[in-house]
Amino acid sequence: MKIGILLVTVAGLSLSACATQRQTTGTATGAVAGAVVGGPVGAVAGGAIGAVVTAPGAALGAGRCYVTDRQGRVLTDRSGRARTRRC
Repeated sequence: MKIGILLVTVAGLSLSACATQRQTTGTATGAVAGAVVGGPVGAVAGGAIGAVVTAPGAALGAGRCYVTDRQGRVLTDRSGRARTRRC
């Protein structure tokens, strides 16, 4: 029982400590996916992995952002690929 309360508390604190909405979503999604696959240990590992992968400036981001118009729609080039720019 004490471990369950501790896990819920740590999960709540980790979600509130995220820098962006995208990172919060990545952490929550990783925790849910990890819980489905590996139970409580998988939830913790999935949450940590989700937070790291979606962190601002993460290695997977490589400093590139999508080009959007004023309404927030992603612009594409002639071949249909999303346009990117340096962040």
